[in-house]
Formats: sequence, structure tokens, C-alpha cells
Amino acid sequence: MQNELFYPKCVSDLLDRAALLYPDNTALIFGESCISYATYAARVDALASELIRRGLKKQPVLVLLPKGIDALVAFLAVAKSGNFYSVLDEKTPIDRVLAVCDKLAPALIISDETSFSNFKELDKEAIFTSEFESFTADSVLLKNRAREIIDTDLAYVLFTSGSTGVPKGVAITHKSVIDYTFWVCNKFNLSSSDVFANQAPFYFDNSILDIYSTIAVGAGLLIVPNALFAFPLRVLSLLEQNGVNSIFWVPSVLVYFANTNALNSINLKLKRVLFCGEVMPTKQLNIWRTHVPDALYANLYGPTEITDVCTFYIVNREFGDDEILPIGGACENTEVLVFDENMKQIMPQNAGERGELYVRGSGLSVGYYDDKARTDEVFIQNPLQSAYAERIYRTGDVVAFNEFGELICFGRIDSQIKLKGHRIELGEIEAVASAIDGVKRSACVFDGNNLALFYEASSELELKSALSKKLAPYMVPSLVFRVDKFILNANGKIDRKVLLARLKSMDGARV
Repeated sequence: MQNELFYPKCVSDLLDRAALLYPDNTALIFGESCISYATYAARVDALASELIRRGLKKQPVLVLLPKGIDALVAFLAVAKSGNFYSVLDEKTPIDRVLAVCDKLAPALIISDETSFSNFKELDKEAIFTSEFESFTADSVLLKNRAREIIDTDLAYVLFTSGSTGVPKGVAITHKSVIDYTFWVCNKFNLSSSDVFANQAPFYFDNSILDIYSTIAVGAGLLIVPNALFAFPLRVLSLLEQNGVNSIFWVPSVLVYFANTNALNSINLKLKRVLFCGEVMPTKQLNIWRTHVPDALYANLYGPTEITDVCTFYIVNREFGDDEILPIGGACENTEVLVFDENMKQIMPQNAGERGELYVRGSGLSVGYYDDKARTDEVFIQNPLQSAYAERIYRTGDVVAFNEFGELICFGRIDSQIKLKGHRIELGEIEAVASAIDGVKRSACVFDGNNLALFYEASSELELKSALSKKLAPYMVPSLVFRVDKFILNANGKIDRKVLLARLKSMDGARV
């Protein structure tokens, strides 16, 4: 029917529609490779048909590939075949790959010969990217399988680090991805003329916005190799060459670009600067706003368990360098709840009162894959009613409402320490330290005895003296150390485990 409403049940439906409406639009750019939406959909159809021919249905498929076009083709093909994907890249340590495989038990691995050769211990059937061109699409198989897929089927399982050393597989449905994608497209007015530059590795949930929001509107996606972000001018030049007008990056990358003065050297024409994954220091945000003044800036917040994002704040006023940027309010079709230690709800009118953030909504994960015990620990019954089953997610983040009714996030509950009878939020110390002249960024860690601050700067600073003028005496770290450059983890965030290990190995020399 001509007037039939578009109601996607599977994430691949978004690609089918884009290929129909925008067949010649550039979909993906990676290095010298560039493909249209028509080509993208055709490659997905061929691989999906092959997966169906091999008898896979509602099975986990591990995509073991570097970031690139083939990985995205694999994701959409797995989904269209009625299965669900998980992803690791070729640099993943073998022990983690084996741990993920032990939990996921994939029916098949999609990889390339080079990547797969690094994991000889895997005893799994594999499809290699070199075979993709030999596969052919079967429209009958695809139509029959499409009728069997419903939107509450799993789309993917992303593995995060577990406190016990066993990876946690966050299971997300098609419905959650589609609902989130529609919110992003509507809230930020995305269109087929937009071009995003992807920064997040595909095993990191921030990439979900890049991958599916661009597909939903027929926009372009420039895939930037992870290693290139060590060279800000090269990345910014690449953005300019490809007409990029939107980015969604982790704050650590934005901070690094601001600190290297790369923004002084190029005229970026960005419409949107979105960020998520950790606290965005206002000092470096102000640098970006000075150099790219016409862009919309938005602070997005959310854990993997809520399909990437559950709150957002569009920057609409000026902030001092030492202020904490709000995470704002709930996304559409999402509710955020704040409870104190006794599970009493904290309301917006209770400005300043801190509690833990809980979330409910269509983006909520169905739980951790094959791990009911850990699922039940954090996906709990809504304490506000007991008449029917309704799960909410316990984020583990400390928040409070400000005077505008916006949420402020102070960091993880496990980064809230108790020292000499005082409760201290490590994030507050970092916000103050990062605002001090000469400090590029900072990170605070606590080993159970010593409260230590690491800061990145070009030379030694009298940081303790400066902090003592802005913090309560009990909040001033006893140990302060300068680093030339922070080590980042695989997701582009400051690797605090490295700092904690360094602290524990030190003699306790005080600065």
C-alpha cells in the first residue's frame, strides 16, 4: 500500500528503506573505499542469505574484524538473517576473545584471514570477508526470514568489563536500537545531507548512534581509523575533505584536540558536536565553542545497558571552567529516577540532594547474556509500584538535580570514597583540578589509603596550593603527580587502572 506506515521490526529495515529512498547517496567512507546505499544493501542481502542457507536462526554470531566497511556489512547481515551479533576487533587479547566465546558460544565467526590467524585457539566455523563477493542474495529466503523476525528479538550483545574478570554481555533488542535511533534523528534534525565522522570503536556502544542514525536518514558515515586520532590535524583535515558536519566523540578525544591547539589551524564547519562516555570538562568545551561557535553542543549520558544514551543536555548557556556540565533530562520514551540509600525518591525540587540514578524505558537491555545472577543485581523491580513486573536499571552513578531541574552526574558510586569520616566525590576534585591554568586534564584515584591526583601538563605546577583555595581541606589530595600524557583505554577514556597500579607501586613520595 502506498500509504503504509514505515514500522521497522529489524535494524536492517532501516537500511532497506535508505537504499530505496537514497540509493545513490554515499553511505560509508573508509580510506580510499566509498560505497552507496544501494551497494551497502546489496552486500548485506548477499551475506544475510548465506547465513540463512547455513541454517542459522536466532543464533549468536561473533564479528571479529577491524573497524571498517566489512564489519558494518556483517552487523546488518547478521541482523537481517534473524540472528544477533557481538563484535571484537583484531587487537583484542586472546584471553578476552576466549572468555567472550565461552560466554557467548557463537554459532559462527565472521572474520578475515589475517585477524582469524591471531586466534588459532578458536574452534569455530568461520566466514571470511574474502568470500563476501561469492555470495548471492536470495529474495525468497530473505522475505521468509523477515516475517519471522520481531522487534523484541536480540540485535546485538556488547561485552563490557566485569568486576569479577568475566565479561558481561549486554543484550539489546531491535526495538531498543530503533527507538533510540528515531530519537536521535528527530532530536538533532538529521537528514540525508549530513555526514558523521565515527570515532568510537565498533565494540563500544557509542558507535550505535553513528551506525544506525546515519542509515535511518540516508546520511553519510566517515569511518576514521582509531590510530589516526593520535594526529588531530590529520583527523580534522579528513573531516574537512569529506564534508563532515556532525561528530559524536568521547570527551577525552575532544579534550586532546583542544589541548593540542589543533582547532586553531583549521576552519571546521560543524553543525553538531555531540559527546558521551565520560565527563566533558567545561574548560575544553569552552575552547571548542570559541573555535566552532555555530555548532550545537550536546552532552549525552548513558550506560551500555540503556542502548547508549538515556539523558541529554543541549548546551544553552555559558559555563565557567570549573563548573560541571549537566547531563540534563531524560530522552524520549525514557524515565530517569533518583533514589537515596533508603530507596526514597529524590525529586527535582530537592536540588542538591544526591542519590543514585535509575532508568526505565524502551532502550533498556533485556539483561546480561546467559547471566541471570548479575542481571538480577542491577535490573530490579521498580520500587514505586508492585502491581506488575517492571524492571528499572541501577546505573551505579551518583547524581543530583540542580536549580534548573537538570541532572548533574558526580561519577560512579564506586568513585565515591570515604576518607577520615568525609564522603568525597572524585569527580568533583577532577573538575576543579582540570579548570586550573596549565592543566590539560586530570584523574583522581584512591587506593584505600592515599587520595592521589594525576594531572597532564607540560610542566610541574603548584597544584596542591591551587586546589587548597578551591576545595575543602579534606578533599585536597595528599599525593599529586604530573604525567606527560595519560594512557587511554580501548574506548578512548583515561585508563584509571593504570593510574591505580602506578599509585600502589610508588613509595608514597609527596608533592
